[in-house]
Amino acid sequence: MSGCYSGGGPAHSVDGGGGPAMLAGAPAVSYAIPRIGGGTDSVAAHHGSIVLMNFWATWCPPCQEEMPALETLYRHDRAHGLVVLGIDQGESAAKAAAFAKAHGVTFPILVDADQRYATSYVSVGLPTTVVVGRDGHVVKGIDGAQTLAQFQALVGPLLAAK
Repeated sequence: MSGCYSGGGPAHSVDGGGGPAMLAGAPAVSYAIPRIGGGTDSVAAHHGSIVLMNFWATWCPPCQEEMPALETLYRHDRAHGLVVLGIDQGESAAKAAAFAKAHGVTFPILVDADQRYATSYVSVGLPTTVVVGRDGHVVKGIDGAQTLAQFQALVGPLLAAK
């Protein structure tokens, strides 16, 4: 990861390629990685749901700031088919679990020690959010922190379309 981004992230990726936004329409990449609390999880395990992946780390202030919005979104929309996966980048399961517990996070937290997900989704900083549709294809990718209203605008139309 190259850094943290608040306020919507960089205008473009460091190589001019557009970061995760350029993956819209592509099949979602999926790896089974450890889930805090035990077992493994992956994007593919939630095929048929709207999956919001959020790449984050405990040391990233914008990641910390958007965590309550993600939790609110998850609690409100999980019954409507939304899965939120918080994918911790490069940290230990113990560190990610302690953060989740301290901040009241109830959505699944996965630990991507090798940062395979962020690399596959062309993340140029943290936080990065990628939304995968019910069909298993990337709908949108965004580098930078989002507000609750931005998350709702992103997933609302997808949840409404059954």
